[in-house]
Amino acid sequence: MALLDSSSGLWTVLGQASNVAQIVGVDALGLVSMVVQAALAARRHRDACRRLAQHVEVVGGLLRELELAELMRREATRRPLEQLSGALRRCYALVTACQDCRGGYLGRLFWGTRMAEELRAAEQEIDMFIRLVPLIALVDTTHDREAKQAAKGKGVTGAMTNSSNHHVRFPRSVSDSIKIHIQGANEVCDVSKPLAGSLDLQEQKILDIEELLELCVRTEECCSGFRKFEFFQIVDATDNFSENRNVGWGGFAKVYKGQLPDGLMIAVKRMDEYATVFDFSSEFLLARLQHTNVIRLLGWCIHGKERILVYDFMPKGSLHRFIFDKRNGSLLDWSKRLNIIKGLADGLVYLHKQSMLWIVHRDLKPKNILLDHDMNPKICDFGSARALSSDTAEERTSRVVGTSGYKAPEYTSRGIYSLKTDVFSFGVMALVIISGQKNTILEQQGDSVGTLVRDAWQLWSDRRLHELVDPILGDGFEPAEVIRYAHVALLCAQEDPKGRPTMSDVVSLLNFESVSLLPDPKQPSELVKGGAASDKLTTCVSQSSRTIDITITSSAPVSTRVRIIVEPET
Repeated sequence: MALLDSSSGLWTVLGQASNVAQIVGVDALGLVSMVVQAALAARRHRDACRRLAQHVEVVGGLLRELELAELMRREATRRPLEQLSGALRRCYALVTACQDCRGGYLGRLFWGTRMAEELRAAEQEIDMFIRLVPLIALVDTTHDREAKQAAKGKGVTGAMTNSSNHHVRFPRSVSDSIKIHIQGANEVCDVSKPLAGSLDLQEQKILDIEELLELCVRTEECCSGFRKFEFFQIVDATDNFSENRNVGWGGFAKVYKGQLPDGLMIAVKRMDEYATVFDFSSEFLLARLQHTNVIRLLGWCIHGKERILVYDFMPKGSLHRFIFDKRNGSLLDWSKRLNIIKGLADGLVYLHKQSMLWIVHRDLKPKNILLDHDMNPKICDFGSARALSSDTAEERTSRVVGTSGYKAPEYTSRGIYSLKTDVFSFGVMALVIISGQKNTILEQQGDSVGTLVRDAWQLWSDRRLHELVDPILGDGFEPAEVIRYAHVALLCAQEDPKGRPTMSDVVSLLNFESVSLLPDPKQPSELVKGGAASDKLTTCVSQSSRTIDITITSSAPVSTRVRIIVEPET
């Protein structure tokens, strides 16, 4: 009975809030404000409600930039924006429902599951409008007044930028009316470079010193061994950040080699002014981690505008400087390469399972694997890492990070990540370590896994996997080990995340003596001849005397199409 009451109560709240919003005539911008305020008062699902509110705020910012009043005067553009208002009313109803704490245990359990699903669906729906609103403005002839004045009744030029930075231009008349049709899934994929407004606001926010100080102190209190360094200690250790001490950079930071008075060698990551809360705070996951194959975060320092993190120093540097260099590559014999693959697998098992945080790294690549004196690997650079709610969880982001060739297909094309995202990266890493080759993505041919994965699969199919090994090793390897490790790597680098093993399974598979016990890796999807498609979004334009049909689609297994048809008025 409690379940039925909870179910009916949820939809009653949704209906009431929607009706109230319609009666008072709240427009889209007003609804944005209502959602944000209601989310602040949410008692349940606080994080989900506030995350939804952040996405809603992005919509509000876009609407303000696109002159909502102008757009709403036109029938063709008003209709999609009315649909947006409906989505915002639903968001408002959901976050309002999260303020209600009534119900017994079963009721709370039901509401928790139902509301979590509803909030996630609402967030995805709002993400669709984040991408759709700029499309509306693209074909709205009232949006750019200066362009209209310059045209003076003649044809003007519109432009759309696809993910490859190519511009598709088309003529249109200022008297055109617009029809917008949405086909396919209930989300719109990226149509250009990632919109500034489409990023999670938390990931976009510039570092606030007071906020970070609180984070650092709180982390120091709960994590033994993690401590504060004084700024003068950092300056002395790095010779005032001497360029001679600079050992790396990237991710809005420079890394310096330093030495403390007691002789301890440290790596000092100095964030620059463009670093975000996300880039800094994600690294703090390391303060809770202790594993032989994960880099250790020693402490922090905030001084004025300086934001610094201190790590153990790895004397051999990154795997990248060895694996792709003919001279240094010879220092990695077969046993060392096997040890690196095993260590990387063990480190990922710890991150995914044993740390109890279900951490997905999201940017595994040779540059983010450091080597100690004995060539043991250490996973580093957690600026892109995320902690999941469970080991089976899937999350989605509009901030796709990582390096081409190592990113999982579902993450690259749709921003979906899970622990299986790291499994794909591990598979590519293992193939790279075995072969000494890079994994190149053939974007223009719809490639989603890379040339190295495809070549390795073909060698497996031809029973020639032993030929994959780096020529620099000569005969100094065991063919059976090459075949087993490469076979497991191919299982990890499959396109479908459901077909990939977990990292715990990977460790077990690497120890199988007979490859006949291993399942067969599936063949990568065929490339598109002539390079007509891409694993990113492509823009196709067809024209006639009456219409312009712009189709934006993807070669991903599940694609979405947004079609904008411009017809002259009759």
